[in-house]
Amino acid sequence: MSDRLLTLARTHPNSTLLLEAHHSAWATRFSGGEPSAARGHCEEGRRLYDFDRHRSLATMYGGHDPGCCACQFASWSEWLLGYPDTAIESINEGQRLAERLAVPLVLNQNLLFEAVLRVSRGESELALCRAREARAHAIDQRLAPLLDPDILAAGALAGQSAVVDALSLIEKKSATRAALGVVYGPLQMAVAAEVLCCAGDYDGAAAALAEAEAAIAAAGGRWWEAEIHRLKGLLLLSRRALAESAAYFEHAIEIARQQQAKSLELRAATSLARLWGERGRRAEARALLAPVYGWFTEGFDTADLKVAKGLLDELT
Repeated sequence: MSDRLLTLARTHPNSTLLLEAHHSAWATRFSGGEPSAARGHCEEGRRLYDFDRHRSLATMYGGHDPGCCACQFASWSEWLLGYPDTAIESINEGQRLAERLAVPLVLNQNLLFEAVLRVSRGESELALCRAREARAHAIDQRLAPLLDPDILAAGALAGQSAVVDALSLIEKKSATRAALGVVYGPLQMAVAAEVLCCAGDYDGAAAALAEAEAAIAAAGGRWWEAEIHRLKGLLLLSRRALAESAAYFEHAIEIARQQQAKSLELRAATSLARLWGERGRRAEARALLAPVYGWFTEGFDTADLKVAKGLLDELT
């Protein structure tokens, strides 16, 4: 349907129609696990977007602005594709545009997208700040946020080793979800699984990952599929199921490569290389991880790249 919309929009000399067609395409492609294609549509959207001509679209579409959305999805796509610093530039551009528009839902969405990006980069303090800002802003403006800021805050707290506080948030949200029948997407369930695993609740983590996979099967969200498989591998590793764990890491690497998701490939390769190194397969571990790490040209101060570099040094 998105492809049909683009075809139709290209037959009309109307930049607004074409902008919204690309808008549908970047969200669709991203959800389907195609970050490179999504980024291309975001770039077209950013090129087409004119503040004076298109600012009214946020009002027309219920508080959702295509210019900000293009920056936001570009930032997530760029992080997945292995450009974590470029991703920060895009989310900052989205924030500047959101502030110019001064539309509450637009501002809230940018805070949430930045919180996810900061968690992904391993910047827990900044992630926690953005998640809390998004929560306070949503309450003040009586908004229903796109993502649950408390789940993102829990992920940030876990990144600071504040596992008890993170678990408390997850448990509160679980009770609320059960009472209201709220359904979370794969990213939020993956964050919950990480927190539960850190707290030693392996059965709860397994259930959360199963729900994440069900969410993908039901409504898309393949962009986080490789990470879900990696987390399943870590869960099996905690249970000393080494062969099964390695198989999940390998599957995560395969999915990430298919999607050109270099950041997720790096995570999965790091997990597998660590397992192999601990099992005496140091040369194989280094041969796996070194080319993935060597591909990167930016973001060397981010957590994943630091961890990968530290492991490579150990394997030398």
